[in-house]
Amino acid sequence: MATQVIILNGGSSSGKSGIVRCLQAVLPDPWPAFGIDSFVDALPAKMQTSDAGITFAADGGVNVGADFMALEATWMEGIAAMARAGARIIVDDVFLGGAASQQRWEKALGGLTVLWVGVRCESTVAAGREIARGDRGRGMAALQAEVVHEGVAYDLEVDTTHTESLTCARLIAGRVG
Repeated sequence: MATQVIILNGGSSSGKSGIVRCLQAVLPDPWPAFGIDSFVDALPAKMQTSDAGITFAADGGVNVGADFMALEATWMEGIAAMARAGARIIVDDVFLGGAASQQRWEKALGGLTVLWVGVRCESTVAAGREIARGDRGRGMAALQAEVVHEGVAYDLEVDTTHTESLTCARLIAGRVG
C-alpha cells in the first residue's frame, strides 16, 4: 500500500522544517505539510499562557495541559481525515511525550499507511540553530534533543547534525511507497 502519511519527529531546531520543504520539492505528487508549530500558532492567545493550554518555561521547557491535549487530538483526527480522503500528508511534530505521543498518532491514523521518521541532531548543533533562529526559548533544543525519541519506533532515522536537509529528504522519499 502506498504511503499516505509521513510523520517527522524531532526536537526543536533539529531540521524538520527544512526536510519538509525539501520533501515537498522532491516527491513527485503534492504533499501538503502540517506542523505542530502552526497548530500552536493557531491556538487562541489565552491558551498559549494557560496551564490548561501550552506554556513555555524560561529554561526552554514546554508544558501542555488538558485543553491543549484535547484540541491536539482533534487536529490529529483532522489530518487523518484528509489522508483518508486521498491527500498524502507530511506531519512535522515534536513528541514531547515520546512513545505516548506516537501512540496518540497511531490511534488517529489507524488503518493508514504511515512512514515514521526520526529526525535527530546533536544537541549542541540544535542549540546553535536555536540561537540563530531567534524565535525559540533558549534551552528548548537541548531539552528536547533526546526525550522526543524515547520509546518511539521508526521506519527510518536521519541525522541533520552534518547532513543537509535535501539529502535527508531524498533518503525519506526513497522509502515512500
